[in-house]
Formats: sequence, C-alpha cells, structure tokens
Amino acid sequence: MSEREHPPGLDLAALGAWLPTAVPGAGSSLSAELVAGGKSNLTFVVTDGSAEWIVRRPPLGHVLATAHDMGREYRVMSALQGTAVPVPRTFALCSDPAVLGAEFYVMERCAGTPYRRAADLEVLGPERTRAISERLVDILAALHALAPDEVGLGDFGRADGFLARQVARWRKQLDASYTRDLPAADELHRLLAASVPTGSAVGIVHGDYRLDNVLVDTTDGADQATAVLDWEMATLGDPLTDLALMLTYHRLADTLGAAVADASSARGFLTEEEIVARYAAASERDLSGFGWYLGLAAFKLAAILEGIHYRFLAGQTVGEGFDQVGAAIHPLLDAGLTAIKEN
Repeated sequence: MSEREHPPGLDLAALGAWLPTAVPGAGSSLSAELVAGGKSNLTFVVTDGSAEWIVRRPPLGHVLATAHDMGREYRVMSALQGTAVPVPRTFALCSDPAVLGAEFYVMERCAGTPYRRAADLEVLGPERTRAISERLVDILAALHALAPDEVGLGDFGRADGFLARQVARWRKQLDASYTRDLPAADELHRLLAASVPTGSAVGIVHGDYRLDNVLVDTTDGADQATAVLDWEMATLGDPLTDLALMLTYHRLADTLGAAVADASSARGFLTEEEIVARYAAASERDLSGFGWYLGLAAFKLAAILEGIHYRFLAGQTVGEGFDQVGAAIHPLLDAGLTAIKEN
C-alpha cells in the first residue's frame, strides 16, 4: 500500500466517515499526502477526487502539554477571516480523539509556496525577494495592530504577566524534553528570569512567525501572500516576541545556512536593521530593550528544537531533516546569551 492510501498518522477510513458530516459536499473515499517540511504538527493534503482540503493534527508520540493545540489554531484563523492578515478559510474542527486519535481540523488549501530556502528565492531575483520580505513585515505589523476584542479574541489569552510566563513555560517545555545537559540554556534562563521587562501593549501574538509559515503565490509575478499558517502557539501577549523570534530564525540561518530554513539569506531580502525599522515605522512600538526579547526568542526556539530532537531520538518523527536539529541548538543559545548581555 502507498502512503497516499495509508499516510502515517491519518486513518483515511475514519476520516472518510467523518468528513461528509462536517464539510458539506465532501466525499468519503479519500487519499492523502503528507506535506513535505514541518517538524511539528502533521499537515496533509486530502482529496476525494474532486476537491482538496488541508487536515492538521498533532505529531505522533511525545507531545508536550499545550504545544500542539488544534483548537486554538482553528479559532484564531477563524477570527482573522476578513482582516488585513491573510488566513485560510476554516471548515471544521474535530475534538473527538476517537476519529484520528487526536484533535484535528480541516481548512482550505490556499495557493502559494512557503519559501524555506534561499535558493528558491534566488530564482525570483532580488527585487521580488525584497518585496516579499517587505510584505512579510507588513503583515506582522498588521496583525499586531488588531484589537483582540474587535475580532472576538479578547479572551484568547491571559496577557497580564505574559513575558514572565513565557520564560517559565519554555523552561518547563525544555525540561520535558530532557536528553542531555545544556549549560547555556540554564544561564540564558537565569538571565531572562532576572530581568523581565514591563512589556509593550497587548496584541495578538502568532508565536512562530517566519516566511516559511506564509504562503506566497508567485503566479504571473504577483507575489501575493495568500495565507499565514501554523497558529498553534498563538495567544494574547507582547507582540515584540514575534518580531524577535522572526529575527532569531534569520540569525540561525546566517549561522547554519541550508541546514535550517535560510530564505532570509537570499539576495534582496531585508536585512535585520531594515526589518526592525520597517516594523517600528508601522507599529509605533517601543523597541528599546529589544535584546531581552531576542534572548527569549533564542530560549524558546531552543526548547522547541529540543522537543523535536527528543522525538527524533525516540523514532517518532515523520519525514527527513531531523538529524541536524540537535546540533542547531548550541549556536542558537550562544546568540541568545550575546543578545541579552548586550541589551
């Protein structure tokens, strides 16, 4: 049997029995394909032969508490329909684990490419690459400008004490995936906990914002962002954490190159200074003390990668590219320590 008929983590017979009851017009005879890339939730393209959908579910095996919340991801995308932030249309959420063994949801399949590699952007040229990176920053500023109450997300998270809870949460997540000593993580956590800032105005936080979580449709040179994806860590809090995490991904790409998503290294892509300046002009947020946020971003990303490394060692990952994740954590933590000490 092929993986289209029996994809890992997706019982097509059970999904086929459920889908027509939740999505009008959907058929029950399905095939599916695991989307390449993605080291967290599993994403499948599902078809009944006449229509296609995206199905998202948590990863197999070791799953950290609160780290793969399908309900939150589904809710925030549903709330952002019609705003300046492009998101897929959502169809149905299934909270019954009896269907696929975990909560999952179904959404529209949007046109576009999640650009991950600099080599792929090089084909477009520096001018188009620059425009894509500008749009990436503009969408982030637009998200952070939304008033949560006005889109029905006023109760989406507990904003008070957000930054302190982030420090504690990612320490807990890191501890839950323990396989080895990480002295740099211990030192970074100590510095973060000792100097938590007051924070900027509350907004909607994506939690994992970067170019390969945005679909860009390059048909006929339009280069339009069609959908922001991967909202599993979205909440209410300090939006500067999104900006810091995006820049930390870029710094990691500068260190490890093609071993990670290195799209930000492509010719024409906005520099770190240009990204910060463009965001600051659009958001009017105070970016003083931004080094602390970069330190937190490094710690958070290290915790996420260590969770992936834990699953890789346990043989619970699906796909390729997991063998390099563990080594990527060390330069990441070093960069976080540098940022917070220079703050």
